[in-house]
Amino acid sequence: MLELRPGCECCDRDLPPDSLDAMICSFECTFCRPCVETRLAGRCPNCGGELVRRPVRPAGKLARFPASTVRVFKAEGCAAE
Repeated sequence: MLELRPGCECCDRDLPPDSLDAMICSFECTFCRPCVETRLAGRCPNCGGELVRRPVRPAGKLARFPASTVRVFKAEGCAAE
Protein backbone atom coordinates (compact mmCIF):
# COMPACT_ATOMS: atom_id res chain seq x y z
CA MET A 1 0.00 0.00 0.00
CA LEU A 2 1.32 3.47 -0.87
CA GLU A 3 2.47 5.62 2.05
CA LEU A 4 0.89 8.80 0.64
CA ARG A 5 3.61 11.03 2.08
CA PRO A 6 2.36 14.45 3.19
CA GLY A 7 4.73 16.83 1.41
CA CYS A 8 7.09 17.61 -1.44
CA GLU A 9 10.70 16.58 -0.81
CA CYS A 10 11.95 19.66 -2.71
CA CYS A 11 9.86 22.57 -1.45
CA ASP A 12 7.96 21.02 1.50
CA ARG A 13 4.60 21.98 -0.03
CA ASP A 14 1.69 20.15 1.60
CA LEU A 15 0.34 17.26 -0.47
CA PRO A 16 -2.81 15.91 1.18
CA PRO A 17 -4.02 12.41 0.28
CA ASP A 18 -6.48 13.79 -2.29
CA SER A 19 -3.95 16.05 -4.03
CA LEU A 20 -3.84 15.81 -7.81
CA ASP A 21 -0.45 17.58 -7.73
CA ALA A 22 1.37 14.78 -5.88
CA MET A 23 3.91 12.91 -8.01
CA ILE A 24 5.83 9.75 -7.04
CA CYS A 25 8.51 7.40 -8.34
CA SER A 26 8.53 3.63 -7.87
CA PHE A 27 10.23 4.10 -4.48
CA GLU A 28 7.45 6.49 -3.38
CA CYS A 29 9.69 9.56 -3.28
CA THR A 30 7.12 12.34 -3.36
CA PHE A 31 7.21 15.71 -5.10
CA CYS A 32 4.70 18.37 -6.14
CA ARG A 33 3.86 18.81 -9.81
CA PRO A 34 5.45 22.31 -10.03
CA CYS A 35 8.82 20.98 -8.78
CA VAL A 36 8.63 17.98 -11.11
CA GLU A 37 7.90 20.19 -14.11
CA THR A 38 10.22 23.13 -13.37
CA ARG A 39 13.17 21.61 -11.47
CA LEU A 40 13.24 17.88 -12.03
CA ALA A 41 12.31 17.35 -15.70
CA GLY A 42 10.03 14.46 -14.73
CA ARG A 43 12.79 12.40 -13.05
CA CYS A 44 13.30 11.53 -9.40
CA PRO A 45 16.50 13.18 -8.11
CA ASN A 46 17.00 10.26 -5.70
CA CYS A 47 16.82 7.28 -8.05
CA GLY A 48 16.50 8.74 -11.55
CA GLY A 49 13.14 7.04 -12.03
CA GLU A 50 10.07 8.42 -13.75
CA LEU A 51 7.74 10.59 -11.67
CA VAL A 52 4.02 9.97 -12.23
CA ARG A 53 0.83 11.25 -10.61
CA ARG A 54 0.20 9.61 -7.26
CA PRO A 55 -3.15 7.79 -7.10
CA VAL A 56 -5.79 9.24 -4.79
CA ARG A 57 -6.93 6.90 -2.04
CA PRO A 58 -10.74 6.89 -1.74
CA ALA A 59 -11.84 9.05 1.22
CA GLY A 60 -13.76 6.14 2.70
CA LYS A 61 -10.56 4.09 2.97
CA LEU A 62 -8.44 6.77 4.70
CA ALA A 63 -9.85 6.02 8.17
CA ARG A 64 -8.72 2.39 8.00
CA PHE A 65 -5.67 3.01 5.82
CA PRO A 66 -4.42 6.51 6.73
CA ALA A 67 -1.83 8.51 4.83
CA SER A 68 1.66 8.81 6.28
CA THR A 69 2.47 11.72 8.57
CA VAL A 70 6.23 11.36 8.08
CA ARG A 71 7.66 14.27 6.09
CA VAL A 72 10.76 13.87 3.93
CA PHE A 73 12.32 17.22 3.07
CA LYS A 74 15.69 18.08 1.57
CA ALA A 75 16.56 21.38 3.22
CA GLU A 76 19.48 21.73 0.79
CA GLY A 77 17.03 21.57 -2.11
CA CYS A 78 16.91 19.07 -4.92
CA ALA A 79 17.99 18.97 -8.52
CA ALA A 80 17.61 16.50 -11.32
CA GLU A 81 20.42 13.98 -11.71
